[in-house]
Amino acid sequence: MPKGPKGEKRPADVIGNAIKIARIATGEEEEMLTEDGKDKAAVSLGKRGGKARAEALSDKRRKDIARKAAATRWMKK
Repeated sequence: MPKGPKGEKRPADVIGNAIKIARIATGEEEEMLTEDGKDKAAVSLGKRGGKARAEALSDKRRKDIARKAAATRWMKK
């Protein structure tokens, strides 16, 4: 899918993209982006997903993931 200058999703076909940009320019349609150019819905889902995963992991599994990540970081240097 084509992306706009700030990474926002745009329609794939040329005519649909032109209509969407015209609607945004005339104020008929509003872009749903946060200050950093990310989609608001994706940001909220990402926040909820991280918390849910952290709660679902056991302490042992979380430590194993952290240990593996640290080992990978040290291998790069």
